[in-house]
Amino acid sequence: MRKQYSLLISLLIIVLVLLTFLHLNGGFNSWILMNLTEFNTNSTESIILKEIHLPRTIMVLIAGSALSIAGLLMQTYFNNPLAGPSILGISSGSNLFVAITLMSSGIFSSNLSIISAAILGAIFFSFIILGFSLKVKSTTSLLIVGVMLSAFTSSIVQLIQADSTLDALRSFTIWNFGSVQQVQLDQIPMILFFFFIGFFSLIFLIKPLNLLVIGENQAEFLGLQPRKIRWILILITSIFTGLVTAFCGPISFVGLAVPNLVKLIFKTTNHKTLIIGTLIVGSLFLLICDLITYSLEDLISIPLNSITSLFGAPIIIWIIIRRKWND
Repeated sequence: MRKQYSLLISLLIIVLVLLTFLHLNGGFNSWILMNLTEFNTNSTESIILKEIHLPRTIMVLIAGSALSIAGLLMQTYFNNPLAGPSILGISSGSNLFVAITLMSSGIFSSNLSIISAAILGAIFFSFIILGFSLKVKSTTSLLIVGVMLSAFTSSIVQLIQADSTLDALRSFTIWNFGSVQQVQLDQIPMILFFFFIGFFSLIFLIKPLNLLVIGENQAEFLGLQPRKIRWILILITSIFTGLVTAFCGPISFVGLAVPNLVKLIFKTTNHKTLIIGTLIVGSLFLLICDLITYSLEDLISIPLNSITSLFGAPIIIWIIIRRKWND
């Protein structure tokens, strides 16, 4: 079984590397890497590659893996395959706090303040969902609460927009489309810093996550401290969700579709395998979606959020129908 997992992961990595180079090249319609025979920092190709393509590619890889892992953590903790940052309203919390930051006349709109606002918003709404989960035992009801929270925050954002300046409103509207194009090269080190904090924390959570699969009560009987793990999971999920939301805007269905897809592909509950698989498939999923936007840029500008929803929604519907058939 381990050989099968290793072979599958190796194949996925090969595909990921190939698609990464294609994305770095600028998609199917560009030949930046082909024309770059020697790296001259003053050449047009070098400037385009360094200032535009490189940060966009890095951000796609980070965003895809971060949102997917956040979704996996939520699904494991709530023991619900339909749990995810966007469905449970966690992304909406980031959205609200970033809206307040961006539309506050530019007073707090530095990189660090936007990241901080997005993470704090995710943490705040994670605790709200957690509070409801302690009272609401039905997973369906919990999902409805998440949808209602999203609708509530959307209303508040619209009220903020009504009293915002034209420049602030334009900045927020562009951000709200969901895109990796706005990320600049000098922002990448900060993004990588927050991402690796969350990712390396997962090393210590593999065993607790495997125990949570059998249920919180059973896991506690086996020595797990659910309250401690709960805090850590919320913090890591909020870092991942807030980080991506801060720089890319709201991106739907990645954190919901990818973990379910990985579970179907690998057919395991071992989170060591699931985390690695989710990291790779999440990056692949968003790379493919952004490659589509790359290919259509000459014809029309399509928000990345639209492409992820276009692919993500059918995947979730197929998974739900498949589970019903198996039952």
